[in-house]
Amino acid sequence: MAVNLPETPSDAGSGPAPVAGRGPGPSDAPDVPGGRAEARRRARGSRGRKDRRTGRRPRPWWIEIPAMAAVGLVVALLIKTCLFQVFTIPSGSMENTLRIGDRVGVNKLAPLTGWKPEPGQPVVFKDPGGWLPPQPTDSNPFTNAASSVLSFVGLVPPKDDNYLVKRVIATGGQTVQCAGTTLTVDGKKVDEPYLHPGDDSCAGLDFGPVTVPSGHVWVEGDHRSDSADSRYHQRGPGGGAVPVGNVVGPVSAVVWPLNHLDWFGWVGR
Repeated sequence: MAVNLPETPSDAGSGPAPVAGRGPGPSDAPDVPGGRAEARRRARGSRGRKDRRTGRRPRPWWIEIPAMAAVGLVVALLIKTCLFQVFTIPSGSMENTLRIGDRVGVNKLAPLTGWKPEPGQPVVFKDPGGWLPPQPTDSNPFTNAASSVLSFVGLVPPKDDNYLVKRVIATGGQTVQCAGTTLTVDGKKVDEPYLHPGDDSCAGLDFGPVTVPSGHVWVEGDHRSDSADSRYHQRGPGGGAVPVGNVVGPVSAVVWPLNHLDWFGWVGR
């Protein structure tokens, strides 16, 4: 009588009988030289060597940091030249709209795109001559050089600080006059809600009528009783009016301090 004996280890090693119509799969390929596993290793090694050849080596910090600083300065210079520049308010002539120590952002792009000063806009302009006393100089050569560089790129207010901020009252060809408490332009009363509390439009100084020369603007401070503006320089060049070419641009915003942030619009409205 035939007896089925249990499978022995030697029998297990022979593996199951092959299935008809099925050839060896990828997992059945032996890992021998020239096999698929070695081909995959060679492919991975080739890609690694290629990545090492094409990858950029990191630059050392003593090159990276100065390069980043140079790029930052170039960007700051472009912003100062074409977009915005920061100025400091040195006096109370524009209170309470602008206060002493405020940092204001001036839109320098506006003049490049055809903007012209209009009545009611606060603007920053370069001293046309004799409006400001001589500015003090820094005797420390190091800090003087540093402030010159930072001022040049626009990170701090202009070093010479011979700039003023006032509000445009009238433009070239218009006639301005103040009598009693009433300011008029071309015979029409000017409404001035921005005036410092307690001030009126004339603040005790009557003048005019004055016709503003072409290409000039007539400017006055919001703190009318504490502003040496066009009214006080009528014997100077332009009869107290400021050349439009001296105007840097409209004041668009107060950017510092944080508790006095304000936005006046793209052209200071």
